[in-house]
Amino acid sequence: MITPTNQSIPPTEVLSSGPNRLISLDTLRGFTIAAMLLVNFPGDGQHVYHPLQHTTWNGLSFTDLIAPFFLFIIGVSIVFAYSKRLESGAPKGGLYRRIIVRSLKIFAVGMFLNLLPTFDFSNLRWTGTLHRIAFVFLICSVIFLNTNWKQQLWIGIVTLVAYWLAVTQIPTPGYGKVMLEPGINLVAWFDNLYLPGRMWQGTWDPESILSTFPSVVSGLTGLLAGRLLISGLSQLEKVAYLMTVGLFTAAAGYLWHLTFPCNENLWTSSFVLITSGFAALLLGAVYFLVDILGRTGGTRPGIIFGANAIAVYVMADLLSIIFYYLKFGGQSLNEHAVRSITSLGFDPRFSSMCYALFFVAVNFIPAYMLYRKKIFIKL
Repeated sequence: MITPTNQSIPPTEVLSSGPNRLISLDTLRGFTIAAMLLVNFPGDGQHVYHPLQHTTWNGLSFTDLIAPFFLFIIGVSIVFAYSKRLESGAPKGGLYRRIIVRSLKIFAVGMFLNLLPTFDFSNLRWTGTLHRIAFVFLICSVIFLNTNWKQQLWIGIVTLVAYWLAVTQIPTPGYGKVMLEPGINLVAWFDNLYLPGRMWQGTWDPESILSTFPSVVSGLTGLLAGRLLISGLSQLEKVAYLMTVGLFTAAAGYLWHLTFPCNENLWTSSFVLITSGFAALLLGAVYFLVDILGRTGGTRPGIIFGANAIAVYVMADLLSIIFYYLKFGGQSLNEHAVRSITSLGFDPRFSSMCYALFFVAVNFIPAYMLYRKKIFIKL
């Protein structure tokens, strides 16, 4: 549905309103989407700088931070979207219906994107980024409507510990021992039994069924940060708590990593703590600079991208058909561009990154047009 409005951000993704709106959070959401496009659409997938690609297995790169950051932001957004309605005594039944419908719409859009560009239903993948966002939004919203911050904290702790024990203590059936390697761990075994359709890596999928549980905790950490931001503490106290908790959370994640490696594909418990800690640190820093000191220079592109975040993500996939799949003179546009830049003597990885930045800029054009006309596409 397309809704013209005078607000600067779409109603379904509202972070706050009026004088209390957090420009920092608007900005982070938009730049996170831009970063997602940058790493998802390189000019040449065979030539990519290491920070702009996912870690093969254990470890952490810049690219690995993007998805958990977005889930963290979703958690913060839920607090701002529903806290006032809860305080006003709004019936939860209506809120549940809106939450469920929105989650189903996000999931459906994810399925549509998985079918592009060939619409091959026989090779359909039932998981993906939007699918995970749909589940995290649904579960975190329901948790927020029915628990306080202490209960949310305990839900997060118990979930991470239970996942850690399951993955590291239950032997992979058929192997007789605990396995943490790609495709032969408990998570992959469970998917091979219960996940329908094609898996991203053939025998395993990074958006697996079991790893959805710790990914929900990434959203829960955002809920906790959101509750802090709407609390009665002073702005400087909020920054201090965000930075302090972020530092200790990241440190705890690193210590856990020594026995349960940081791994995005398994969405390990250590991965959740490290990325959530970094997200809290970044939010605290940007909140201090932008919302407290008022240094808003450079925030506008992020706000514009963030105003139609899901729409921009979908538009990128649609535009990729033109820029990556259609052939012109036997080659796609990205192949022509990368070849031309490389022929000037540049590193192929640099050429690939330049094209990725160009594609981000292309997607900014419709995002800016929608923002200027105050049109916000909501699911």
